Amino acid sequence: RMAAAPPSYCFVAFPPCSKDGLVVFGKNSARPRDEVQEVVYFAAAAHDPGSKVECTYIEIEQVPKTHAVVLSKPSWLWGAEMGANEHGVCVANEAVVTREPASESEALLGMDLVRLGLERGATAKEALDVIVALLEEHGQGGNYFEDGSSCHTFQSAFLIVDRNEAWILETSGKYWAAEKITEGVKCICNQLSLTTKLDAEHPELRNYVRSQGWWNGDSDFNFSEVFSVADDHLACCSGRESLEKQGGDVSAQAMIDVLRDKDSGVCVDSESFLTTASIVSVLPQDPSFPCVHYFTGTPDPSRSIFKPFIFVDDVKLVPKVQSPSFGNDDPAKKIPRFQEKPDRRHELYKAHEWARSLLENDQDKGQKLMRIMLDLEKQGLEAMEDILTRTEVLDPAEVVDLFYDCVDTELKFFK
Repeated sequence: RMAAAPPSYCFVAFPPCSKDGLVVFGKNSARPRDEVQEVVYFAAAAHDPGSKVECTYIEIEQVPKTHAVVLSKPSWLWGAEMGANEHGVCVANEAVVTREPASESEALLGMDLVRLGLERGATAKEALDVIVALLEEHGQGGNYFEDGSSCHTFQSAFLIVDRNEAWILETSGKYWAAEKITEGVKCICNQLSLTTKLDAEHPELRNYVRSQGWWNGDSDFNFSEVFSVADDHLACCSGRESLEKQGGDVSAQAMIDVLRDKDSGVCVDSESFLTTASIVSVLPQDPSFPCVHYFTGTPDPSRSIFKPFIFVDDVKLVPKVQSPSFGNDDPAKKIPRFQEKPDRRHELYKAHEWARSLLENDQDKGQKLMRIMLDLEKQGLEAMEDILTRTEVLDPAEVVDLFYDCVDTELKFFK
């Protein structure tokens, strides 16, 4: 039996389900419980012809120009679980299991493709094209977890969103299909969800599945039915109903509430997996307004707060949510890999561990701290709401330290 994929959830809401011409995106990243996620920013950059980029396991050709990106990523690998770029593109991925065994040989990880799509795509469709071209050229494979004792491999699904549209991209090896979304609420999780409405697909997809004997060409081509492992193909989305109930009012706060919900299963806290980080992004359909991206940078959104980030030139870096770097001595970079696990905790992560023990050991103090934290979060949400409803253009100086200050304030409360 193949290992179950971690049960992450990704959502997008478009008008008329979301508020005031906003596209709202969210993801909970479910990963091994003790894995640390960091939040990192990389400025746009120009690269020399012929230069290479070192991904998690393999090196590939670099492109002449990469966009500025902000990423929430497991700190041992190159790619990201989720993130955004300066052009208002957001990408999140899901590990999925298909009837095609995922490759153990080292290639691109689904998480590398998230970052590559963001660095190279100025629209959702461009990011999709980048991802499928790289899949075709390099394939996907290698260990998804920092684990020296066994190799955990998966196929990938992606939710790729910009101010105008979203694409759900699902893959198996180098084969793929995608559906375009422009309205309503969509959710993807750790199971295939595409059925017969396919707006783009690998040119050889249908020939390939025919040759495998998975489809005879007589019935409608249903991607999930053809590629899912068994009949356990369920409608996965427990959070979708709560977003649809908002009826035209899905906001950043509504998305945060869904991501915090443990009863629905969207906020994962199980024996093997935990929601190790979360993101919510608000993308105004009117391009004269900035996009706002909220990151927790810490595990369990029900005990973390969402802090806003806006792309501007010279945005202030935030070392306190960055993990230590071990350079070439990193056990993730040496072969055989993962022979030891270094301490990858960043400052905010450590502060949260202290807060968690407080919540568990001194309920009164813990709850008081949580109330202060949520109040801080609310101030941030209200300030962003103000930015997204005013008529005058945003002064970049006003938000250059935004994420830095929020992390700093959060740390002060823990001191």
